[in-house]
Amino acid sequence: MPPRLSGLQRFALIESYSRRRARLPRQLVHAFYKSMPKQPKEVQDVVTKSLESLIDRGLLIGYGRRTPKKWFIDEIRLTAAGRKLARRLLGEQLRLPLKS
Repeated sequence: MPPRLSGLQRFALIESYSRRRARLPRQLVHAFYKSMPKQPKEVQDVVTKSLESLIDRGLLIGYGRRTPKKWFIDEIRLTAAGRKLARRLLGEQLRLPLKS
């Protein structure tokens, strides 16, 4: 059973798996919210927390800059475990947002 992932995390894994280049720029992960009619106020913070969570789980490697206080993630790359999970996510059937 795959770990619980948010829609943004699934998008980041599948998007980085489907790209030809090994590293995925952070701006492409922000594209997840461009298609939504209502965006969270702090998109930057939400994306950062989601990427850091995937990095902590060992599914992504983050590239960026380090300041004395925090990391600034500029690019991400899948690990072997991340590629395996992304392949499994591509095979899953998506749920329709039906109201019962």
